[in-house]
Amino acid sequence: MIPAAFDYYRPKDMGGVIALLQEHGDDARVMAGGHSLIPMMKLRMAEIAHLIDLQDVAGLDGITVEGGRITLGAMVTQHQIIDSAALLAAAPILREAALQIADPQVRYMGTVGGNVANGDPGNDMPGLMQCLDATFTLVGPDGSREVAARSFYHAAYMTDRDDSEVLTSVSFAAPRGGYAYEKQKRKIGDYATAAAAVQIEKNGDVCASASIAMTNLSDTPVWSKAASAALVGTTVDDAAIAAAVAAMQADIEPVEDNRGPAAFKRHAAATVLTRAIRRAWDRA
Repeated sequence: MIPAAFDYYRPKDMGGVIALLQEHGDDARVMAGGHSLIPMMKLRMAEIAHLIDLQDVAGLDGITVEGGRITLGAMVTQHQIIDSAALLAAAPILREAALQIADPQVRYMGTVGGNVANGDPGNDMPGLMQCLDATFTLVGPDGSREVAARSFYHAAYMTDRDDSEVLTSVSFAAPRGGYAYEKQKRKIGDYATAAAAVQIEKNGDVCASASIAMTNLSDTPVWSKAASAALVGTTVDDAAIAAAVAAMQADIEPVEDNRGPAAFKRHAAATVLTRAIRRAWDRA
């Protein structure tokens, strides 16, 4: 299909972006890579009168690894994540997840900011950022503020971002220990039926800390505090993994859709989480 008519803007700085958002209000929408928004516009699921493209805004495409903290500009693409040696050394789970997003053509344009900002429960980066306990920086008419990824998502396509704000960066402490991003999908390039992001730190033979987040199993990504806690203090044996899976199941609310019934999604969730925990533990 063809989108409804819209006005297109390509400002050069964030001040210009904010001014346009203030001028046009609910009729305006910011676009990063466009791989979430443009399909919705073509299907007439979203009618945007004023489209603001961030491609020319300076300072949004940087990757910084410094002092044990990682910062990704909102316009950093999935390809840049995959290609960054510094990120691979500091947070290899990012590359593992990015390689499972869509296909190379999409990854060359799809951005971190677009992936996390629009609140699509099927996107991979929101759950991963919750696993990493990331912080999102939002800029609006009143300045900038920071919001934890674990409190950013309210419902499908509903987030803590105000319509006049733009997500400009994502930051988090460089993770330590073992990691895994496991994803079950119908075919290459598809959204997840279920996906799990896991980070585990080991102290001797015992799990010292763990973080578990799930994707596309509720109307928001789910960071499961109980599932994470179920592994801590254990040797991550079968019983501990089963306890973590059971805790995760209590936190998700899958619904039937074209990826299958809720029961199947729960089975897929258990499978991907079990695999992710075992792989993260082996790498720890």
